[in-house]
Amino acid sequence: MMTSILIAVAAGLASALMFASIVSGALISIVLFYLAPLPLMVAALGWGSATALIGGIVAALGLGGIFGFPYMAAFALSIALPAWWLGYLTLLARPVSNDPQLANLAPALDWYPTGRILMWIAAFAILTTISALLTLGSDAESINGALRRGLLRIIGRGAVTPAGESERVVDALVAVAPGAATIIAMVTLTLNLWLSAKITTTSGRLMRPWPDLRTTTLPRMVLGALLVAVVLCFTGGLLAMLAQIVSAALLMAYAITGFAVLHTVTQAFSGRAFVLGAAYAGTLFIGWPLIGMIGLGLADAVLGIRQAYWNRRGPPPLPSS
Repeated sequence: MMTSILIAVAAGLASALMFASIVSGALISIVLFYLAPLPLMVAALGWGSATALIGGIVAALGLGGIFGFPYMAAFALSIALPAWWLGYLTLLARPVSNDPQLANLAPALDWYPTGRILMWIAAFAILTTISALLTLGSDAESINGALRRGLLRIIGRGAVTPAGESERVVDALVAVAPGAATIIAMVTLTLNLWLSAKITTTSGRLMRPWPDLRTTTLPRMVLGALLVAVVLCFTGGLLAMLAQIVSAALLMAYAITGFAVLHTVTQAFSGRAFVLGAAYAGTLFIGWPLIGMIGLGLADAVLGIRQAYWNRRGPPPLPSS
């Protein structure tokens, strides 16, 4: 018990320091800021979600005492809450059989689906992005105005482009800012959860078998929700901005499943490593291949590409519990 508490406090302090490093303005602080959930997630997966909860509370209270309530609220909402809840869901399981005669044996466990965990990541990305934007104003005009003024100050410090061109660039950035912020939140939360699972697996502390990420599938209702969100993007005002955020999160979720499809259908390729490496590198450095991954994820949701592949070649192996 004492060990878990010490680990919780250490994880919370590490996460708080990484989160607070952004005030320094150093370039490395951006990386540390985005990796702030990692210590709490490692604690959750290696020592239980309660450990992450305790660490998150300690860190939030510490930040609140030093920097004030806004920092405490921001940390609790964007770092501590997702780290604790995603860690809890990752370790959530139920016995496959309800036979009481098998209760004393080591039962096969049905783990919480990775596709539903991905949906929770999307939900947290939506929540944190909307919360951040609402601190800038209560309607679309005030939010866009605040974003525009902030970007003009940033560009004006070192820009060599003419004023008119700078304003056009700023207008374009303001238009895509909500969706871009949501995508960044999705990517960082997903990366932190994956890294924490890898760290705990390497150390032998992960309290569940490694899932087969190729089978990650979103619930069918997500496709309908995405369609509604895309339609609402054309309504204008704050509703359109919120719909843009939801659309960006759900499209990013389908992009992640698109990578799962790519990992599945390239299993028999002789140049599989090159194809996967090119897809990841192109997405990271160019960005445009992400559109292809979104299309692949959507196509799989509609046409069942992976299911057809597994019907021909056999289902993927089940992880041992």
